[in-house]
Amino acid sequence: MTDSDADTVADADADADPDEAAFADALDTARALLATGPLCDHCLGRPFAERSFGLGNHDRGHGLRVAVALADDTDFEPGAGEDCWVCEGVFERVDEFAERAADAVADYNYSTYQVGTRVPPLAEENDRLLREDAGLSPDAGEPLRKELNREVGKRVGQVTETEVDFDRPHVQFLLDVDADRVEATVNSAHVYGRYRKLERDIPQTEWPCSDCRGSGRQGREQCDTCDGSGYLYPESVEQLTAPVVEDVMEGVESTFHGAGREDVDALMLGTGRPFVIEVDEPRRRDIDVERLEADINAFADGKVEVEGLRLCSHEMVERVKELEATKRYRAAVEFADDVTAEQLAAAVADLDGATIEQYTPNRVDHRRASLTRTRTAREVTAELEDARHATVEVHGDGGLYIKELISGDEGRTEPSLAGLLGVESEVTALDVLAVEGEAEAFEDEAFFLGDDE
Repeated sequence: MTDSDADTVADADADADPDEAAFADALDTARALLATGPLCDHCLGRPFAERSFGLGNHDRGHGLRVAVALADDTDFEPGAGEDCWVCEGVFERVDEFAERAADAVADYNYSTYQVGTRVPPLAEENDRLLREDAGLSPDAGEPLRKELNREVGKRVGQVTETEVDFDRPHVQFLLDVDADRVEATVNSAHVYGRYRKLERDIPQTEWPCSDCRGSGRQGREQCDTCDGSGYLYPESVEQLTAPVVEDVMEGVESTFHGAGREDVDALMLGTGRPFVIEVDEPRRRDIDVERLEADINAFADGKVEVEGLRLCSHEMVERVKELEATKRYRAAVEFADDVTAEQLAAAVADLDGATIEQYTPNRVDHRRASLTRTRTAREVTAELEDARHATVEVHGDGGLYIKELISGDEGRTEPSLAGLLGVESEVTALDVLAVEGEAEAFEDEAFFLGDDE
């Protein structure tokens, strides 16, 4: 070849269409894949998953199969289907798996789902060998598991007329191909609201008897401590609310989550305390919350009342538990000796805005870790009823022990009203008037669900 001939060939190579070269390379790769054994269109197309948008892997596989037949002028052979040596025909069963998934939750009301698959180890190994035998990178295209998730997921959405949710769907399906099993998990549903507790001596949550551990019996005899009920208190805010929600949603169990809790002997008034009731495995989600609110209030019979019920996301549980909140209290206070209005005003002025150091109170030391906490009494006011009685209102940080702020708790709280007065002081009745977020409201729209969720 002369120098001029070589230059001509080089010029031709330089002018070659890169798209044609890429297509020729794709055909060579497809031939190498087809040479490994019978393949379905999904497994032939999957190594090319990153090429061309808007196509499924089965479309890519079918297109490559046609292109190779045309380029080589050979008879067209359709995909192997259930005889595919890589997936062993699993993609032929996609519709079946989707139907089985839908049947597994046919009795449940849901609008979002997610699908996961457990692919047989042999199929995953075959998927790796397919690329290795064809001289491809091990991570070329996408894994078999990912495609199977997507294909079954699409069919489930079509069959159930619901939408996929990759965060926290109403139901989750696990397709175990090896075990030929479809497992369904129904995630919990949540209702947010605020409650007022209108009677004293009602705890927020169930309080099982510690002597019989909730059994109601000590040996063969009825437990004397709880009179056989299994509870130290026969009712709680939880027992007066959660069973109604669980029943309406047709769940199997429920859990009450509160934004803190008031003392058993305290009332919860005013704006109420935020709470979330979580219902496990609900069969119904599209409930009428206004009717539910009325049902709960009727069931609680004036002991507890709820308002502002709304369906909410799972994240609202953490929000009611963790959001920094301030609280307002009203305390009826009794003094051991006479106190003048001037003395009370001076003591309250010292408490107003003060930083309070509190050691774990004596009354809860047996069930809480002993530690010192610092809280602020943001606003303190008081009105003297007579020489031995006053009404004190406190707006304080969350976690401020109000009874101890008044009594001093034998010096475990400093400063205290009793300490500043030099007179023994005791809270005879405590009411919580408000529980509000410190920097932001609990009721953030981002945590509430629309009518179709």
